[in-house]
Amino acid sequence: MVAALSANLGIAVTKFVAFALTGSSAMLAESIHSVADSGNQVLLLVGGRRSRRGATPDHPFGYGRERYLYAFVVSVVLFVVGGLFALYEAYHKLIHPEAIDSWHWVPLVVLGTAIGLESLSFRTAIRETNKIRGGMTWGGFIRRAKVPELPVILLEDFAALVGLVLALLGVGLTLLTGNGIWDALGTGAIGILLVVVAIVLAIETKSLLIGEAPVEEQTAAIERAIIEGPEVERVIHLRAVHIGPEDVLVAVKVAVRHDDTAAAVARGIDAVEARIRAALPIARVIYIEPDILQAGTKDHETA
Repeated sequence: MVAALSANLGIAVTKFVAFALTGSSAMLAESIHSVADSGNQVLLLVGGRRSRRGATPDHPFGYGRERYLYAFVVSVVLFVVGGLFALYEAYHKLIHPEAIDSWHWVPLVVLGTAIGLESLSFRTAIRETNKIRGGMTWGGFIRRAKVPELPVILLEDFAALVGLVLALLGVGLTLLTGNGIWDALGTGAIGILLVVVAIVLAIETKSLLIGEAPVEEQTAAIERAIIEGPEVERVIHLRAVHIGPEDVLVAVKVAVRHDDTAAAVARGIDAVEARIRAALPIARVIYIEPDILQAGTKDHETA
C-alpha cells in the first residue's frame, strides 16, 4: 500500500501538470484517477490501523471487519470519483472535441513515465500476493481472498496500467490526426474500465462485510481436527465465519458418548479446541456444544 501510495502521489502531480499544459481530457481523467487511487490507499491504511483495536463490550469480537468496510468505501470512491468523472469528461469532450495544440510531447512523456512507475507498483503487489496466493488463479484469489488490501491494490494497479495505455492511445491518435474525438474516446474507455473494476471490488468486499466462511481447505482442516481424536463421535453441524481477515469464529455441535461424565466431556472439549487452534491458528473464537447423538440424526444437520 505504501508503494502504491507513493507512486500514485507522484504520478498525480505530473498528470495534472500535463493536463494544465495540454488541456487533454484523457490526462485530466488519469489525474483524477491517480488522486482517487491515492485516497484509496490512505483509506486502506486507516482501515488497517483501526481494525487493530481491541474488543469492547459493544464490539465483543473486535474491529477486524473494519478493514472490509474501508475496502468497500474504496470501491465507491473509485466508482464515483474515478469512473463517473471520467465518463462525464468524455461526454463533454465528445460534444466539444478539442485538439492538443501545444506541448505535444508532454503527455507522451508523462504517460510513459507513469506506465513505468505503475509497473513497479504492480510488480510489488504481484510479489506480495504470490506469497499467499498458493495455487489459486488470479481470479480465484480475488474471489476467495479474505485480506482485502491486496485484491484492491492488484485491481487498482491493473486498472491504472490499462488506463494509462488507453490514455496514451487517445492522446497519441489526437496528436497524429489533430482530432480531439480520440482524446474523448480514450477518456470514455478509462471511465468504463474504472466503473467495471469498482463494481467487481464492491461485489467482493460486500460479500466479506456480510460474512464469509473460510476457504474449503480450512473448513475441512477444522473438521478433521475435531474428529481425529477419541472425544467426539461425530460432527453434528459446523459453522465458521471470518470476523476479520485474520480472525475466524468457529461454532460446532458435536456428538459425545452418552456414558461420558461431565468432567470427561469438558476435557474432551478442551482437547478438540486445542486441535482446532493447531490446525487453523486464525481460529480466534471457538464455541463447542456437546450433545448426545439421537437416533436418526444426520451429520451436519442445521438445527
